[in-house]
Amino acid sequence: MVAAEKALWYIESHYTEALSLETIASVAGVSPFHLARLFQAMTGCSVVRYLRARRLSEAARQLAGGAPDILAIALASGYGSHEAFTRAFSEQFGLAPAALRARGTLEGLDLVEPWRTAEGPAELPETPRVVHAPDWRIVGIARRYVGGTTQGIPSQWQALYTHPFAQPPSGTAFGVFCNGAPDGSFDYLAGFERRDARDPRAGLTRLTLPARRYAVALHRGHISAIRRTWRVFVGDWLPRSGLPVAEAPDFEKYSDDFDTRTGIGDVELWMPLTD
Repeated sequence: MVAAEKALWYIESHYTEALSLETIASVAGVSPFHLARLFQAMTGCSVVRYLRARRLSEAARQLAGGAPDILAIALASGYGSHEAFTRAFSEQFGLAPAALRARGTLEGLDLVEPWRTAEGPAELPETPRVVHAPDWRIVGIARRYVGGTTQGIPSQWQALYTHPFAQPPSGTAFGVFCNGAPDGSFDYLAGFERRDARDPRAGLTRLTLPARRYAVALHRGHISAIRRTWRVFVGDWLPRSGLPVAEAPDFEKYSDDFDTRTGIGDVELWMPLTD
């Protein structure tokens, strides 16, 4: 059982208790930073968001069954007041707890069920390798994504490729994930390598990735399937390898032959390792 699966098991066994990302990560045997990345890759959402949705979904089942005490359900779901629970419940399902209890049915509600892992992991096209990489200076467009949503990343790349001052001397592009938070939010930098030390133009951000050791996996095929490759890499292969993951940015490195029009081409997935 790998770290993200251990975290899922613990959440499902203890979601009525007071849980923190630190507690769940300790049970899973990894750092909070590492667990956040693993969990996001496997489930598509953050630990905090999943825990919240599971608690509210189970609360909805009780309410639809006619549970008389909404405050008791609120407290058992990790909320300190009736008002806070009602607000979160309404945001999740589009109706208040009392309204669901009066309706008496879960029909039409988008409940979050316990995540089930696949029977077996998909295969990576090549065995990942460990490399010592030099530093890279990346200049591009940075945006922050909240709540595990990544739908804006394709348009971010489109903005980069049409930016008059972002074009590189070579075709090597980087998509960097950094500054992750327990709620699943993170910064994403879409950029190109620039070896010059000039300050970036308005609207662009510069980030230096220091020289260090990395585990590198290959994604081959259409870019729309890259999350699956990330999931196999960080959710299965990396934990089984025993390699120590560092709390540092991870990134995608696009080959020079990656076709931005078709979304087809090789992409390398780089995970930082401790020395």
